[in-house]
Amino acid sequence: MKMIIAIIQSKDSNRLRRAFNDANIQMTQLSTTGGFLREGNATFLIGVKDDRVQDVLEIIKKNAKAREQYVTSQMHMDVEGGSAFPVNVQIGGATVFILPVDQFLKF
Repeated sequence: MKMIIAIIQSKDSNRLRRAFNDANIQMTQLSTTGGFLREGNATFLIGVKDDRVQDVLEIIKKNAKAREQYVTSQMHMDVEGGSAFPVNVQIGGATVFILPVDQFLKF
């Protein structure tokens, strides 16, 4: 058994949650914050049997796409307090951790 932890952008969370439900994959969704932009994320905790790991990864790949977006960077303001300027950054996609599970209990 494996524990899959998938961190995705909040904008992709509804689509991913529906895809998991359609595939009969149980998960827990947590609202999280982090990353370079400090924007909202969703973290999914998914416990699956080893033979379903690839299925889960394919669903994540299809529903959490990386894309580019212009954001105003506060880090690039000039020393004299001038205005910030837009920076093109990659957002979205997924960060996935796969961990072994020694024991699974459900009460």
